[in-house]
Amino acid sequence: MHTVTKKEMVDRIADQTKCKRVVVKQIVQCFLDEIIGELGQGNRLEFRDFGVFETKMRAARTAQNPKTLERVQVPPKRTVKFKVGRLMKIELQKGMDGAAAGESTPPAPGSTF
Repeated sequence: MHTVTKKEMVDRIADQTKCKRVVVKQIVQCFLDEIIGELGQGNRLEFRDFGVFETKMRAARTAQNPKTLERVQVPPKRTVKFKVGRLMKIELQKGMDGAAAGESTPPAPGSTF
C-alpha cells in the first residue's frame, strides 16, 4: 500500500487540468477547509457516488490503560463518520475481486487515481 499525500494529489490534478500547481493547491485547501467547517457546524456533507460525511456523538465511557490496568473515564466526543458511495464501493470491490484471484486489475478507463 502506498500513501498518497496532498502534494501528490495537487500535482496530479495540476497535470490533468493544465492549471498552475499553486492555484490547484489553493483550491484543494479551500475545499478541505470547507469540509472541516461544515462538519464543525454539525452539517452532513453528501457527494453523490463518492460518499457521505456526517458527525456522530460518541458517549462517555470507561476505558482501561493496557499497561497499568487502571480504569480511566473517557469523555463524550464528536467524531466523523464516512459512508462509502456507490462508485467508490464498486471501485473497491474491483480491487478485492482481482486480489482474491491473485491478479492485478488495470485501472478503469478514464480513472486517474
